[in-house]
Order: sequence, then structure tokens, then C-alpha cells
Amino acid sequence: MMKTAAAEKLKTTIERFISWLEWYGEDSYDFQTFYASPVGQKAKALYYKRPWLGTMAVAPIIFCEACVPSARRLFWKRQRFPIADAHYAMGFATLSQVLGDEAYYKRAVHFLEVLEATRCSGWKRHAWGYPFDWVCIGATLGKETPLITTEPYVYEAFSQVYDIDKDEKWRGVLHSLAQHVSEDYYDTPTSSRGASASYTPATQPAADGIVNASAYRAYLLTKAALEFSDEKYRGQAERNMHFVLEAQQADGAWYYAMDGKRHFIDHYHTCFVLKALVKIERLTGDAQCSQAIERGVQYYVRNLFDESGLPKPFSKAPRLTIYRRELYDYAECLNLAVLLNGRFPELDKRLETVLDHILTVWQRPDGSFRSRKLLFGWDNVPMHRWAQAQLFRSLCMILKLSKGLL
Repeated sequence: MMKTAAAEKLKTTIERFISWLEWYGEDSYDFQTFYASPVGQKAKALYYKRPWLGTMAVAPIIFCEACVPSARRLFWKRQRFPIADAHYAMGFATLSQVLGDEAYYKRAVHFLEVLEATRCSGWKRHAWGYPFDWVCIGATLGKETPLITTEPYVYEAFSQVYDIDKDEKWRGVLHSLAQHVSEDYYDTPTSSRGASASYTPATQPAADGIVNASAYRAYLLTKAALEFSDEKYRGQAERNMHFVLEAQQADGAWYYAMDGKRHFIDHYHTCFVLKALVKIERLTGDAQCSQAIERGVQYYVRNLFDESGLPKPFSKAPRLTIYRRELYDYAECLNLAVLLNGRFPELDKRLETVLDHILTVWQRPDGSFRSRKLLFGWDNVPMHRWAQAQLFRSLCMILKLSKGLL
């Protein structure tokens, strides 16, 4: 358990961040801001269609991203992001439980109300996605296209607050979201037992075979199957889970996608997959999950940290990277380490090292956190989705762990 002085330092760090959040507001620029404008979208689309010509088109954007991060404001506007609102809701709900402060519970409810108001329009059931058009391989996904990588965090946020206040309106949202994830996404069979989940409800072959998408859907539907006693959810979850298990490589790693093209291995996507399996294991006791977690964590701690014990972005990179460290990696490392606390000594050591680095290096004087360590200097543009909100929630969970409440 964390020493009292360290716990107080953590609490102070969280309080400073909350003060910054109140001052800065709940919308922000984003990692994708450079590519959210019409100009950025065209450059990115050209890169996917004609890589050599597209490289010249995106080169100025990459230069800004690497050397002038504040130039984001020239490309697109600040927006709010459902995935960030969900993490803020969970963070404040956790603080309300740890500190017994009703004001934090009210802040959590505020973010749930915002989520209800900003759900994807045009869908019968509750769903959430990005607030901008997203150019990806083979297609452009319009804003408010539901994304399976967002839905589980929203589900967890409503579930956590429901556990506190038992308000049936939250349960209604949970049921609607579970139905959406079950009915509106589709499966592609990959074996006699496995099926990969689509990234969106739209038919986008380029988005199939993404491992973390199936992991997310498997977890959400496993949780919903237990909460709503629905065997259909359970069956869908098991097929997606088996795809994830079958996608694990001999060394314990997971590629980003099983499409023969995107065989990179990065830090936070590895965390996404492991987190989902850990949560499924907790709910079901599945022995196959346990075995995959053992192998996955072994690969993770040995290949996705540098000699200092700090997160590195890739063990197998898809291309040249323009940064050294990523806040998102830190946030997800802490999140995973809290879930598995006490189970893997090597991972517990990583938790201590990463947390100390966050508290001493990454927090800025105004209370926000640096976004990236660039090749030269820092990207200090605060981005709620990337990953101020995720780190806030992780720090709140560590505070809860320090109080012996996990």
C-alpha cells in the first residue's frame, strides 16, 4: 500500500488537475485535430490512396505535429469527446467513493448528463463515437458514427454511477447501449469458435480484424450478459473473446489487426486488449483468459518499456515515429497495473516507476499534463481524449488502491 506522504502527493496532484479542468473547460483540441479539417482530411485520404504523393501532402502537418504542436488551433476547433467525458465521469465517481464528497458524485452525474445529450444522432439506441469526420483506410467515417472503442467506457461510466445511486434511468441507458452493441455491430467468423467484431456498425472491411475492437465488444457484452441475464450477449461475447485469444502470437503479443497489413505492436492497444481480458476473467473466471493474460503481461513488461522502466510507444512500429513518449501509454499502463495489482511483481514495479515519473515530470504548473515527449521538447497542448481524462481516471483509481478500497 502506498505510504501516507505519497498518497497525499497523489491527492494534491489530482486536486491541481481538477482546478485546471474547471478553468480550461471540458472541450479541447485532439490528436486528430490536424486531420479533422477539410484540408487535413484530403491530405490523409491522399496518403492512403497514393502514398508517395500523399506523403508530400501530409509532410507539413507532420512537421507541425512534431515541432509546432500548438498549430492544431489553425486546423480545427476545440470539441468535447464522449470517451473523455466517460473517463471524467468514472474518475469523479471514484473520488466520491474514496473521499466521501458528494460534490464529486455530482460532477460524475454532470458528465453522464452530457453524454446523454451528445449521443450519436440518428440511432434508435444509445451510441457514441467521434465528433469529427475520421479518414481511415478505405473510407471516411462521418462524425457521430458509433465506435466500439468508445462504447465500453461509456457503459462503465453509467454502470459505476448506477452502482452508487441505483438510479434506474442509468440502467435504462445501459440496456439501450448493450442492445446497440449486440444488434448494430456485426461479426466476421474467423474460426469454428471465433469471430472478429466490426469497428463500427457500417460495413467497412478495412476496419475488420482489429483485435482491440473485438476485445472491447467481448468485455461489454460479457458484463451486459450478467447484468441483464441475456444468453445472446454471452454467446456473442464468447465468439469475440475467442478471436482475441486466437490472435495472440506465440510470444504473447497481439498485433493491432489480423489483416496481414497492420502488424504493429504498440503500448496502449496492448493495454486495451489485456484490460478487456482481465475484466472478462474477473466476471467469468475463464481459464483461457487467465493463460492469455499471463503470456500477454510477460510480453508487455519485457518489450514495451525502456531500460528506465518507462513506457515506450512500440515494440514493433508501423513507421517512423515523431515522439519519444506518449501520455496515453502512461495512463493505460497505470490503468492495467491497478487492475492486476499484486499479481505480477514486474508490473507492480512498473506502476511505481511510471507513477513517480507522472507526478514529478509530466504535470505542468497549471495542473494539466504534458501530452507527448517529442524528439525535441514537449507537446504541451492539453487534449482531453489524448489522454488527460484517461490519466485522471487512472490516478483516481490509484488513490482508491492506496486507501485499500480496491
